[in-house]
Amino acid sequence: MATATIVGHVKKKPLPAGLPREWYESHNRRLKAMRLAISLLDSGTYDARRATNRKIRTMAVRTGIRRPSNATCRMVRAFIRES
Repeated sequence: MATATIVGHVKKKPLPAGLPREWYESHNRRLKAMRLAISLLDSGTYDARRATNRKIRTMAVRTGIRRPSNATCRMVRAFIRES
C-alpha cells in the first residue's frame, strides 16, 4: 500500500536578477502550465488528447488562475504526455 507524505511549505527564493525578459516570461509560463497540468491530472484527465483548450481554461477558472494562452495550453498537454 502506498503512503502519502506531507510536504511542508516550500520557502520561495527570489528569481535571479539580470536575465532577459523572455526568460522570466517563459519561467512563469512553465509554472502556470505545471499547476494546470497537476490540477487536470488530479481531476482525472490523464490523456493529453482529452485536455482541450476549453477544458484547460475551465480548470484555470476553477483554480483561480488567469486564462492561459494557446501556447500555455500546448505546454499543459506536453506536461500531461510526459507524466
